[in-house]
Amino acid sequence: MPLVINGGRGPGHWTARDHSEQARNSRNGVAAARVGLPAGPVNIALINNMPDAALEDTEAQFFSLLEAAAGEFSVHVQLFHIPDVPRGERVQQHVRNYYLPVAELWNHKLDGAIITGTEPRQRDLRQEPYWDALTRVFDWAEEHTTSTVLSCLAAHASVLRSDGIERNPLDDKQFGVFEYQRTGKHLLTDGLPQAVRFPHSRWNEVRENDLAEHGYDVLDSSRDAGVNLFAKSKGNSLFVHFQGHPEYDLRTLLKEYRRDVRRFLKQERKTYPSVPKGYFGVEACALLEEFRNIVETQFNEQAMADFPEARLTESLQNTWCNSAAHIYRNWLQYMLSAKPTVLPLSSLAREVRVPFD
Repeated sequence: MPLVINGGRGPGHWTARDHSEQARNSRNGVAAARVGLPAGPVNIALINNMPDAALEDTEAQFFSLLEAAAGEFSVHVQLFHIPDVPRGERVQQHVRNYYLPVAELWNHKLDGAIITGTEPRQRDLRQEPYWDALTRVFDWAEEHTTSTVLSCLAAHASVLRSDGIERNPLDDKQFGVFEYQRTGKHLLTDGLPQAVRFPHSRWNEVRENDLAEHGYDVLDSSRDAGVNLFAKSKGNSLFVHFQGHPEYDLRTLLKEYRRDVRRFLKQERKTYPSVPKGYFGVEACALLEEFRNIVETQFNEQAMADFPEARLTESLQNTWCNSAAHIYRNWLQYMLSAKPTVLPLSSLAREVRVPFD
């Protein structure tokens, strides 16, 4: 298998999976688009900052995306965490079992890193408890990686730190699957169709004009959703920023919508959530409207028992996975083409104790 997690000691939810379908997709899809790539492995640090409820799903999403993109060469991934990100006890145990603290990265050079976002608690990201640690990760990545991917809030934090670009609050959550047009030529988007679709889930944005003024290559644009992908060389590394979530799997937006409805019923948010755009078909939207009528009549958390999740799932289609894998394929090839002699991740990975079931 081309993807190796934690030196072969990855989380149980991944190691227990049947990867045969994913492997077929890799051979038959975007991964077959290029031949003659240099030998791997590509060594990547996945620095996962996502909230407890999404931590393991995020692991699986990035593992699946990297496996689809890798094709015939090896990608080695080691999980890392920032201790300043608040965690509950159950997830703390998971982190202890499968993650290394980011401090173990400081003196090591890797091919790449992926830094996820998390759910913001402060309007000013500089007031978040993990800000200092996160900025040190950025500093490390600039000097010790060939390229680094920054996802959603991590992308916002990166441009704030390096260029003082502030994020702008949106009137409503940018939520759904949006069509983007490629802008210009770049190694990351080489071979993509002109129009691509990607999921988004965010309350803030950085704007195209601010990015362009500070030397970022804006690689796509949408009239409805602004910028998705932009890049800039920082130090020794190509920083690749996504405001969206190409790693999302088929049901992620559905689960987030269900979570937001539950938060509304628990009065943790004031308004009923908007249905994700470009994601559900006509019949599914009708089902959700019927469910909203039930919620507004009962207005208690027991109404969630009627949430039509199974019927909604039947109609879903993943319209972004091929484009996401293609971009990540290009990213992997960029790191391979510039590959110096690096310290294998196996020298960093410690023995992790697998929890008993």
